[in-house]
Amino acid sequence: MAATLKLEIVTPEAKVFSDDVEMVSLSGIDGDMGIYPEHMPVMTQLAAGEVLVRKAGKDIAIAVGDGFVQVTKERVAILTDMAIKSDEIDEQKAIEAQKKAEARLAQKLSDEEAATVQASLAHATAQIKVKQRHKK
Repeated sequence: MAATLKLEIVTPEAKVFSDDVEMVSLSGIDGDMGIYPEHMPVMTQLAAGEVLVRKAGKDIAIAVGDGFVQVTKERVAILTDMAIKSDEIDEQKAIEAQKKAEARLAQKLSDEEAATVQASLAHATAQIKVKQRHKK
């Protein structure tokens, strides 16, 4: 059996993923990271996009929003504002959300409203990219 590490992905609403995995690939603000068991400890910001998980030789794709990642030799903990497995993404709904956010950004917004809309746009874009990359 291959060496594994514990992956936990948590959002404010729920624990989205919690299992032993062989590898985790993600995008931090400083670039992409591949994490295997016995990885050196790291703490970094997570960029909205895709987390790719290898479990039992199969890949699981998860669209994520911004957040934080803590890596130890035996564990990866991801705290994010959104996490959706690729097979649970409604692509049409994400496309509609993306268009709505883009239209809203064209309007005059307060800084707080603009930040909220930017986050919505990042969520929708991440979902669309992950779904299109992993269509079955």
